[in-house]
Amino acid sequence: MHSTTSTTNTVGTAHTAHTAHTAHTVDSLVDAVLAGAHGPLPSALTATSVFWIHHGTRLAGGDTTYLNQYVLVRLGASFGGCAFEAGQIDPAVCRDHSGAPLDVLLREAPRPLRIAALDAYLGAVRPHTAAADAGEAEPVVLPAGTPEVRAGARDAAIAGLLDIEEGAAVGLIGVVNPLVAAIRERGGRPLPCDFNLKATQWGDPVTDDMHEVLERADAVVATGMTLGNGSFDTVLERCRARGVPLVVYAQSGSAVARAFLGSGVTALSAEPFPFSQFSAGETLLYRYRTADRA
Repeated sequence: MHSTTSTTNTVGTAHTAHTAHTAHTVDSLVDAVLAGAHGPLPSALTATSVFWIHHGTRLAGGDTTYLNQYVLVRLGASFGGCAFEAGQIDPAVCRDHSGAPLDVLLREAPRPLRIAALDAYLGAVRPHTAAADAGEAEPVVLPAGTPEVRAGARDAAIAGLLDIEEGAAVGLIGVVNPLVAAIRERGGRPLPCDFNLKATQWGDPVTDDMHEVLERADAVVATGMTLGNGSFDTVLERCRARGVPLVVYAQSGSAVARAFLGSGVTALSAEPFPFSQFSAGETLLYRYRTADRA
């Protein structure tokens, strides 16, 4: 257990750090951050707080209960988050890692906590609000309302990043029913893949074979949870190799996924903490696009 009396450092906003180095894998991005390539050395920074959140959601008219688990890291004014699979970590991470030097989390913590720490760091040196002010990101207001209204608006915004022909096969890595519907509304043919679901709300079969989906898809939409379960690099590599556009929708690791724009990721819906499901009021997400998106 780390002492809670460590001095908390702040992270200054660096408006050019995010463009200086192109990331190719998550590990290479971590190495670059540890070396100070994106901003202050993480060894000089402290992760003030670590949070563990577990909640369930069942949207009206659906028969699926989504069980969402997140680990969050606070670094100064920035929060980083990452979803995790059951059994990956437990609430003891809050006791064991709150107040830890940030470089320790980036080197030694369980993968979801490493991603949350990396997200907090990258979100501190380059907040999504700063990217929006610079015209690099498009802020999208999610309307106040019920969970169904807000989820529908969020998933329509994500699907709006797809530029596809009618009937295009869209691999969906991480299934959310409103997003399946939003892809269909844009003319896409969803190829749903998820480790925890067997069928969509409409009875479409959901495969757990990500590789099969990645080989068939004309475009791919992947959740930021792929960062936490270790499959992100595989998705990224296959989309690069096949020249397939990759849209990432990220509550998990929204600033981490942003580091791969132009290096495999063609568009991003970034939703930093606090996430939309934790509020009934208006909240923002940020849409990023690359010039070469399909």
